[in-house]
Amino acid sequence: MDNNTKIAIIGCGNLGLSIANGLLSTEGFDGKRLIVTKRHPESLFYLESQGVTVLADNKEAVKDADFVILGVKPYNIQPILQEIKPFLKKDKQVIASLAAGITLQAIKAELEPGTTVFRVMPNIAADIKESITCICGEGFDQKTEEAIKAIFNSVGISITIEEHLMEAATVLGACGTAFVLRFMRAMTQGGIQIGFDAKTANKIVTQTVKGAAELIIQKGIHPEAAIDKVTTPKGSTIKGLNEMEHHGFSSAMVRGVVASYEDIKK
Repeated sequence: MDNNTKIAIIGCGNLGLSIANGLLSTEGFDGKRLIVTKRHPESLFYLESQGVTVLADNKEAVKDADFVILGVKPYNIQPILQEIKPFLKKDKQVIASLAAGITLQAIKAELEPGTTVFRVMPNIAADIKESITCICGEGFDQKTEEAIKAIFNSVGISITIEEHLMEAATVLGACGTAFVLRFMRAMTQGGIQIGFDAKTANKIVTQTVKGAAELIIQKGIHPEAAIDKVTTPKGSTIKGLNEMEHHGFSSAMVRGVVASYEDIKK
């Protein structure tokens, strides 16, 4: 990403703010390169101290931007695109939509032919630069792909996938955050039942989950291979795992993932 690249986040709600915070915490990123908008922008004015331009006017925000990130709800994509279209130049701005379920075709239908468009699905962990961001697009060149990935690499890691997998990516990468948090909550509750106070149980569970994830990431091994390392014959770990499976632990997780996917595909 060029050091002169200007980024506009249109509709800077929770996810947009996470991206803004991630960019601002990136070494070498100048807040003057960032423009954010919100219908009632008062809650974002504190960002101005970091050089960010805060506006209520979407049209004004996109004029000088190189990348326009649409952080609005899916039902607002069409009216927002119609609003800003007269102020876009297909050879200048790249459009990146965060709206789940809105296809590239639907976005392009509202814009001048030849405009470069991406669909992007980060998650709320962008706020701490730990997002997994899935990206798809059509007709882009390598330089543009590298630039859009650089923006979202600043808030975690990004991968390019085919568009037909974007809904699945939303379930695993975005809904999946809630799934993991619910597992952590349940594990903490179990910890309280066997004797820990809530604060201590939560601390143990949080670090355990973090350690398990880092083990898979750094070692590059399959989760089942890691499980084999901590299960011993007639041991307490395998007994606990089997008890969970008898009550449908893995099945419930798979069914939850599929239920979210079927809902988002409606």
